[in-house]
Amino acid sequence: MAGTYLPGGGLDDQVPFLARLEREDRSALLALGNELRFGPRVALLHEREPSSHVLLIVQGWSKVTAAAPNGYEALLALRGPGDIVGESAALTGRPRSATVTALEPVRAVAVQRDTFTDFLARFPAVSFALLGLTSDRTRAADQRRLEFASMSVRERFAVLLLDLARTHGRHTDEGIELSVPLSKQELAGSVGASREMVQRLLKELRTRGAVVTGRRALLIARPDVLRRIAGAEHPDM
Repeated sequence: MAGTYLPGGGLDDQVPFLARLEREDRSALLALGNELRFGPRVALLHEREPSSHVLLIVQGWSKVTAAAPNGYEALLALRGPGDIVGESAALTGRPRSATVTALEPVRAVAVQRDTFTDFLARFPAVSFALLGLTSDRTRAADQRRLEFASMSVRERFAVLLLDLARTHGRHTDEGIELSVPLSKQELAGSVGASREMVQRLLKELRTRGAVVTGRRALLIARPDVLRRIAGAEHPDM
């Protein structure tokens, strides 16, 4: 879910789409759409619905989720300012493969599918930027799957919290506060675990003084404890 350093070239997958564009191209693309606003926990896009537009997020954070046939909901990614969502369905014409839901107030620009694809055809640099973004996201997801395959749920959860602290953390006097409001179920959906398992892991981490939790709030007080659990080196936070 979090950004990954890609040795040998390529942008980090957390570099958003709009940040990859030249200023003129970015302004021209945003001018093609209409601004929409979404409240917290409101869906921006729905899984399996027909694709009619893409969304360019201007402000606020959202989550990308997909539901399994048994009802389990996996948290696939977080998308924030500068990110594009709904582009895969727009380009392929297939129904949307995931649901995107606001975690906080979100402001986005909606560009109709035909308008967006026509813009890509007329601006090859923008097309290549989108292709690069897709490639970076795929490589990061593949790398994470490979890492997680050899880890226990406990280790995966520690890695998740470290990555969230690195990419979405605010440093305070008490520790690193996560700036995105994720529930226990959403944390569980990031590491392929149950909500009950995440509750047990958080209880263990609280007992060890590693984290402080509240309603959709989490502060990492001892990242060194998480690094030891993860059994790997992570960037300083």
